[in-house]
Amino acid sequence: MYKFLLYISYSYAIPIGKPLEDEIIKRGYQVKWFSDHETAKNKLIKQHFEVLHDIREVLAYKPDIVLTATNDVPDFIKALKVQIFHGFHAEKRKGETGHFRIRGFFDLYCTQGPSTTSEFKQLQQKHKHFEVIETGWPKVDPLFPVEKKKKNGVPVVMIASTFTQRLSLAYHEEVFQSIRKLSATGQYKFLMVLHPKMPSEIIEKWKSLKNEHFTFYDTTDLIPLFRQADFMFADTTSAIQEFLLQRKPVVTFRHARKKDYLIQIQEAGQIEAAFESAIQCPEEIMKNIEKYILELHPYFDGRSSERLISATIDFLHKDKSYLRSKPLNLARKYRIRKLLHYFTLKSYNRPFRK
Repeated sequence: MYKFLLYISYSYAIPIGKPLEDEIIKRGYQVKWFSDHETAKNKLIKQHFEVLHDIREVLAYKPDIVLTATNDVPDFIKALKVQIFHGFHAEKRKGETGHFRIRGFFDLYCTQGPSTTSEFKQLQQKHKHFEVIETGWPKVDPLFPVEKKKKNGVPVVMIASTFTQRLSLAYHEEVFQSIRKLSATGQYKFLMVLHPKMPSEIIEKWKSLKNEHFTFYDTTDLIPLFRQADFMFADTTSAIQEFLLQRKPVVTFRHARKKDYLIQIQEAGQIEAAFESAIQCPEEIMKNIEKYILELHPYFDGRSSERLISATIDFLHKDKSYLRSKPLNLARKYRIRKLLHYFTLKSYNRPFRK
């Protein structure tokens, strides 16, 4: 019997943990959730997950493995600490290292595909206090197998946006007006979702577009929307990478990087022409999408959760004496204790072994 803890901060991590929970329960093991933010905890409770309410309950539970969709995890939990990631590498900034930042808390990184595995393998050689195993990303398991969508009737456009203001299309009045006009024509059916951390006034503004051709969804479960859409309209959100796994085109507004697998525009006046191009699925774009996703996430079997759970159990029992102790990390450890209102001198800097 193994005891797993799914450790999250925000509600957008719930669809990441759900396929893992299903796999854990299928194997007959125990699983509970913990969020270090009240909003996500309340959503977990509302959706009837098994939730631990504070860090003292987590410690009393004594998990064997903590699966973490956050940047940090309490060092004083005596368990194997595994990073499962809260998104793909969105490349929001030139030279950005956030996705690959080593914060000194994890024993194991379960990577999504070759493009991230190669980076983390290099970091493993440098730091020597964690292991890296490529498993695929559990969040996208429900996306597979991808059903080929019949192209008949009105094209369906999914709109998604990052919460980072300088990169977000949701803040641009010209984009808003263009979509408002297009939605009134009935040329397209629009499905829109915004990041839960987006300001309420921006969310309400886009919700006001509601009509028979435009629907706003207040959800973090994007896969049902991915399935309905013929193409996506986005900015620099990591939802782009998830959507591309279906081999469907994406139109981006002022994406932070030049990418040959995207239909990229800079001005709102280019939206209609870009949409018309996306409907045609340009041959060169589709070839580049195929090449890109094989490096991003070459797992199309919906079994990443299965691989991840097997990898963590195997690593739990493995001799890990070759790994160095984790760094002291005193400032980050203090911030975690302050956030959780739990102050202790205990700190486990060596990977747990069962």
